[in-house]
Amino acid sequence: MVKGREYERVFVYFDENGDGKVSPSEIKNRMGMIVGGGDVLLNEVEVAIESLDKDGDGFLDLEDLVGLIEGASAEEKLKDLREAFGLYDFDNRGFISPNDLKRMLAKLGESKSIDECRMMIDRFDLNGDGVLSFEEFRIMMQ
Repeated sequence: MVKGREYERVFVYFDENGDGKVSPSEIKNRMGMIVGGGDVLLNEVEVAIESLDKDGDGFLDLEDLVGLIEGASAEEKLKDLREAFGLYDFDNRGFISPNDLKRMLAKLGESKSIDECRMMIDRFDLNGDGVLSFEEFRIMMQ
């Protein structure tokens, strides 16, 4: 699993003493090196670790680090989906109508009838209201 090895490499980089846990001082040291000797405050690092530390021991383990990285990735994906949804939701109403879909497809150079757009929406319209909510759009995009 390539992703797992990449996480392990990042973890090993921060785990200066090789004890399998990353302390606030290790993060402070490594972050200082990353930001070109900039001053990273230890109390800021401690607060960050406290919010990520699942077992409450004051250190980050590999699982905590993976959660941090994947959590950020999930947030980015959600942000990207919201932006994409906004491209279709022309009137900022919180849903994509068949007309919205037709308009966006036309912008993309694809001509569809309103009936074709309704059929496309119906495939993912979970509550049957004739439009796509963000949640339905998110499910469709997975």
